[in-house]
Amino acid sequence: MSTTQTQQITPQLRQWIVDQAQAGHGADAVLKSMLASGWKEDVAIEAMESTLQGHIEQQAVQQGLPAAIPVPDPKLAESPLYLDGGDRQVCVLQAMYSPRVVVFGGLLSDEECEALIELAKPRLARSLTVATKTGGEEVNADRTSNGMFFQRGENEVVRTIEARLARLLDWPEENGEGLQVLHYQPGTEYKPHYDYFDPAEPGTPTILKRGGQRVATIVMYLGEPEKGGGTTFPDVHLEVAPKRGNAVFFSYERPHPSTKTLHGGAPVLAGEKWIATKWLRERRFE
Repeated sequence: MSTTQTQQITPQLRQWIVDQAQAGHGADAVLKSMLASGWKEDVAIEAMESTLQGHIEQQAVQQGLPAAIPVPDPKLAESPLYLDGGDRQVCVLQAMYSPRVVVFGGLLSDEECEALIELAKPRLARSLTVATKTGGEEVNADRTSNGMFFQRGENEVVRTIEARLARLLDWPEENGEGLQVLHYQPGTEYKPHYDYFDPAEPGTPTILKRGGQRVATIVMYLGEPEKGGGTTFPDVHLEVAPKRGNAVFFSYERPHPSTKTLHGGAPVLAGEKWIATKWLRERRFE
């Protein structure tokens, strides 16, 4: 009976891979060299991916960037056209890796969009932002919408959507903040900003006690303005149209501009814009 020897990824192999990368050799050339030396393809690929990812992270931290943390990530390795949301198949319309942005089609039904709008209307008030100096909330001139928050699991519609998002994004429901509904009228906007909490701000330690750092955002479009109102990513010159039922997801593995997740809500030029936003934390949100 024959046996297959398991190949070990040694520190010496990892250093050799790093040396090849620093010398300017491409991934294909390094893989070809490893295969010629007798390495199995699956072992070689795993060694390259894990080694280079670790090396990049080490370099980033040495350059003063915050350490990366795990983030939600839809299962897109095989480039699926649809993802299973549990009770609904959701279309993948667009995916970008840097920044990590995914545009979903048909995430919400028309009935769910209408229900969220009607439930939110009586509770709308001027939208607030996090007060980074204190950890509380404050009015911000950069954000001119009206909005409200549902408690997590507050009603059947919210529970259904939260369960769908947890499955779609592979992230626990309890790690999500409450669903926020926002209403924009002509002339209102949310100027470009980051959703993570800046570690340098004095109020951040207080904020992080409730569930750690924010690691991802999903913006769901409930109503379509006639003109304007797209979600913009200025660093990569991307704008996502606010199509009803669709959504844009983006994650940020470290609280730093290097994630390229600067984003904003462009001014509404005509009509009304309704969205639902969900922020995801690294731990259970209390």
